[in-house]
Amino acid sequence: MSDLFAIGASGIKAYSRALSVVGDNIANAQTEGYVRRTVRLQEAPPAGDIVLSRNSIRPGGVTAAGVTRELDQWLVEDARTSSGEAARQSTRLNWISITERSLANGGDSINGSISAVFATADQLSATPNDPNLRRQFLANVNDSAGTFRRTANALGSALDGVAVEARGSVDQLNTDLNALSRVNEGLSRARPGSTNEATLLDERDRVTESIASMMEIAVSYDARGIAAVRSASGDILVGGNEVATIGLAVSEGGLLSFTLNQANLFQPMSGELAGLADAATHISNNIAGLNALAEQFSSTLNAAHEAGLDANGAAGLPLLNFTGAAAELVAFARAIAQVATANTTSNNGNMLAFNNLRGANGIEQNVIAFITQQAQATAAARAQEAASSGRLQSALAARDAIGGVDLDREATDLLRFQQAYEAAARTIQVARETMQTMLNIF
Repeated sequence: MSDLFAIGASGIKAYSRALSVVGDNIANAQTEGYVRRTVRLQEAPPAGDIVLSRNSIRPGGVTAAGVTRELDQWLVEDARTSSGEAARQSTRLNWISITERSLANGGDSINGSISAVFATADQLSATPNDPNLRRQFLANVNDSAGTFRRTANALGSALDGVAVEARGSVDQLNTDLNALSRVNEGLSRARPGSTNEATLLDERDRVTESIASMMEIAVSYDARGIAAVRSASGDILVGGNEVATIGLAVSEGGLLSFTLNQANLFQPMSGELAGLADAATHISNNIAGLNALAEQFSSTLNAAHEAGLDANGAAGLPLLNFTGAAAELVAFARAIAQVATANTTSNNGNMLAFNNLRGANGIEQNVIAFITQQAQATAAARAQEAASSGRLQSALAARDAIGGVDLDREATDLLRFQQAYEAAARTIQVARETMQTMLNIF
């Protein structure tokens, strides 16, 4: 009869724990990083030795051997790798799109203002002495310099923004590395098969995925599930009592590089840090390209204007002052009489010659090519982001098909364990009633 009591009691204990785990699954169905758990139920041995007694009879029943996380480690690794590439492409697309908007707001205006300069020169070739056209010509030159400056400043602000975001990402990465070290410490003390261990393992996977979204890593585990993390080059990021510190270095031109423990320089190949480094390079190249266009426009326009004669017969003066950067391009203050419309043969000859500057290799065509190149880069980045995002979604779906919480399945388990719990309780009741009946005989 004691066996019957023990069997019922073991069922109550085991199924109570199983119901608790099902409840945790349901409560955390929408919790990010939570992996579905199950209780390992196994038959209790009906007999065996116990302390101080050999060959003692031990009641049977059921025992809860521990809590198991339902996952496929390969799918977890695949999702982690995919998240790194997706983060790189998403970050890169974001800043390339910002660059495109900077050029759309300023680049189109640059082309328009340059075209306005040549259009006014064309009008002056017909009426070279018109003071209003002369004034408009100088105003258009000044506007074109202003659009170069505004565009350069917008690109410079974007480059500064990349550096600011990179600093925040590096801080978050260092926080995650330290958090993983603390999780590892907790795992070293956690009881195997406990709910606490499962919670720590969930947090371990969440933190390692966050680290992988920042930079490319390799992760290995020991028998307790403690994670050791290395960079792609093999440097230890988290291992034992060692936790690396990631630093950020920004060059004078705005390019990004990263340091490990304030010494070793490295360049991430995936993750958000790689995307930010790509973005900084892209924006820096656009600033260099814009500077080249500003130099071409300044030198071309100055040379053409200096080849002519103004209203007083003096040689034309330079119209633009370029000191090496589009952000500093300014127009000289000139009087309308100083507009050099004439040449040695006619009073409109120099303005007629301005049309020769609008050929296939002219500044207007180069500005259009510059903007088109940016549009193509944005389209390519968008396609790469869509591909990496699709790859990530597939990897996450495959991982969650095993480790995700399905409420229908949990409802089924809830009903099953409730009935088993009731059956165990009924077993105890039957044993009690039987024992009472036997006692009543006497």
